[in-house]
Amino acid sequence: MADADDLLDYEDEEQTEQTANEANGTVDQKKSVKGTYVSIHSSGFRDFLLKPEILRAIVDCGFEHPSEVQHECIPQAVLGMDILCQAKSGMGKTAVFVLATLQQLEPTENVVYVLVMCHTRELAFQISKEYERFSKYMPNIKVGVFFGGLPIQKDEEVLKSNCPHIVVGTPGRILALVRSKKLNLKNLKHFILDECDKMLELLDMRRDVQEIYRNTPHGKQVMMFSATLSKDIRPVCKKFMQDVIETYSTSISTNACMSYDSRIGVL
Repeated sequence: MADADDLLDYEDEEQTEQTANEANGTVDQKKSVKGTYVSIHSSGFRDFLLKPEILRAIVDCGFEHPSEVQHECIPQAVLGMDILCQAKSGMGKTAVFVLATLQQLEPTENVVYVLVMCHTRELAFQISKEYERFSKYMPNIKVGVFFGGLPIQKDEEVLKSNCPHIVVGTPGRILALVRSKKLNLKNLKHFILDECDKMLELLDMRRDVQEIYRNTPHGKQVMMFSATLSKDIRPVCKKFMQDVIETYSTSISTNACMSYDSRIGVL
């Protein structure tokens, strides 16, 4: 783990809002884009050099241009860098780790490569659906979601008979599966906390997260995201990371790509 260094305060540079199709001579193919949103950057998801299967899924959702947070974080995330990101709800933070991990994933049978944890079962379920949505053209990818309130025997059977490559869940249930040796994280490549402040501010949940973390390999990618991230909790987050890329965005983008709406359903 990296030491908890003092976190520098620095202000985000204001981004000049640009509208898609602003330049003259733009090919008219963009007229078919579904949905309505205001693009922060004129670059598209194709500039990230994502897998064709991922790009097809993005197009199916009707999006072409990334939000500010996606523009800043995805290029670093797909390179395996540790990410600590604060951005307001509706900025498309979920898409950063979903797309970045799918891009890096080269799955083999019965191996868990990605672990995503969040503080509520509702959010865990929504995140698992986002993985399914953006891996729709990657039929070999398997996603599993595990949270409390349901019999743990069902989760244990899924891990035994149809082990997912991507596991999404709440810390309590994930820790129970780790302790029982049903969930093997020795080959994990990506460790992600969504709404990380909600888990790390509560000491009981933080202890669960720490114990799960200790059961993962040292050389993994760690990404943490939150809408609110106090200066007190930032050094706690950094204890889990090495050579972290930090993004603290104060801008508001109510129509950001892949924000909460009827098509996506995840903050």
